[in-house]
Amino acid sequence: MIEVNNLTKAFNLSRQQRKEMNTSNTSVTAVNGVSFNCQPGRVFSLLGPNGAGKTTTLRMIATILQPTSGSIKVAGHDVVTASRSVRQNIGFLTGSTGLYHRLTPNEVVKYFADLYGVDKATYKERKERLFDLLDMNDFAKKRIGQLSTGMKQKVSIVRTMIHDPKVVVFDEPTSGLDVITAENIIQLIRTCKDEGKTVIFSSHIMSEVDLLCDDLAIIHKGNILYKDTMEAFRNQMQTDSLTKEFIRIVSGAVVSV
Repeated sequence: MIEVNNLTKAFNLSRQQRKEMNTSNTSVTAVNGVSFNCQPGRVFSLLGPNGAGKTTTLRMIATILQPTSGSIKVAGHDVVTASRSVRQNIGFLTGSTGLYHRLTPNEVVKYFADLYGVDKATYKERKERLFDLLDMNDFAKKRIGQLSTGMKQKVSIVRTMIHDPKVVVFDEPTSGLDVITAENIIQLIRTCKDEGKTVIFSSHIMSEVDLLCDDLAIIHKGNILYKDTMEAFRNQMQTDSLTKEFIRIVSGAVVSV
């Protein structure tokens, strides 16, 4: 489970940044009083335009950034006071792979398994299952630097899942990928849900949201504009598509600012 309560994140601005933004403010608030819960066995989607605060929120959940105020609990552990326990229970997948180019997929996955203290037998079973699922055996011994973007993302998936996390965070995981690799990730999200994991993901692709989402929140300029189940969202729609409804809600907020 993920519990986010009154979460705020502000970033200090340098003199150059204040000049570029034409502001006298010394800080900018990227996330402003955000609250929501993500339940086990359900997929929660965080939607918003570029710069809305999605990635900042997900990075705070994953302990990469610390909140300015408010609280987050992941699998019962506070992200600030028990960050190590949070990292033991979470997997974080983004669209940017950030892999070691001189290592092979086998070496990268083994490295992360060792970091998480996965025993040898469990590592072997999980690695074989994930490599088979993602059709990775043909390039398992090639260097990461020789792999395509889709292949690298598959390595990132296995790296994310090798410790069998209870909570999985996907930040734009299919961005820029080919159809086959994107479908692998969609299938992985479904598998995580079936296994009772807590899943939260952000995506610009509304067809993915339609396929996967049980609950959703729309965030814009750091504020939550809408939060409910996907069924409730469909029932309140005033337009004829998810994309148009998303635009309607965000545009309405822009007008009122």
